[in-house]
Amino acid sequence: MPAQISHPKASSYLSIATILAVTGTLLVNTLSNIFPPGGMNVGEIANTQLKDLLILPANYAFAIWGLIYVGLIAYCVYQWNHRHIPVVRRVNSLLIVACVFQMVWIYLFTLRFFGWSILTMLGILIPLIAVYLQLGIGKIRADWHRRWMVHVPFSVYLGWISVATIVNVASALYIANWNGWGLSPVVWTISMVLAGLAIAAIMIVQKGDIAFALVMIWAYVAIALRQSSTTAISTTAIASVVVMAALLILRWLKKKPAQFGR
Repeated sequence: MPAQISHPKASSYLSIATILAVTGTLLVNTLSNIFPPGGMNVGEIANTQLKDLLILPANYAFAIWGLIYVGLIAYCVYQWNHRHIPVVRRVNSLLIVACVFQMVWIYLFTLRFFGWSILTMLGILIPLIAVYLQLGIGKIRADWHRRWMVHVPFSVYLGWISVATIVNVASALYIANWNGWGLSPVVWTISMVLAGLAIAAIMIVQKGDIAFALVMIWAYVAIALRQSSTTAISTTAIASVVVMAALLILRWLKKKPAQFGR
């Protein structure tokens, strides 16, 4: 059992700050959809200014934010009951940073500061990677509560932000009319899709992270559906889904004998 810290008040304050950060992020996200600062919310921008972006997923894919927030709420409950544990304190500090950057990102993106929004997206991604490493997801065996209230929520969150970062960079380049160094938009989109596949493959093979992989599969199916008129991109996305599914099955088969032999 991890040693508890010697400053219970400090851990309680940090725990409350974490709850407030998650609540604030949820409120800002909700209000930005109802009263978007720039006149259009994120979805409306995606369907107008970015409608021809070749890596954009179908609209339904963004419903995953509901699952992400449910997971973060579950984590808030967990961390309050375990707020004196050092690793929980470290995760809380990182999550607060990610939440602050996410609130800033929403305003920058809805105000169409696409270039600056990349920096804030990295401000979400980097703390989440640090959280993932702090928790030892894929390395440390977790009990039921920790798995479903901590590990899975952060795997889902990191998985979606990984996809969102790729799309965010593509959005900024698209708005800036980047010429792609002479390469066609289709070639660059395929390259980004394959980069995402490589990330997912690493997470499956090295971490056995099913939740992360399922988020990537969710996003890639949505990309294939929205970009169905561009055969090269939709085919690459579907092929990537098949590869991820195959890796998940192989990972499961590899673990199965050891579990059966216990």
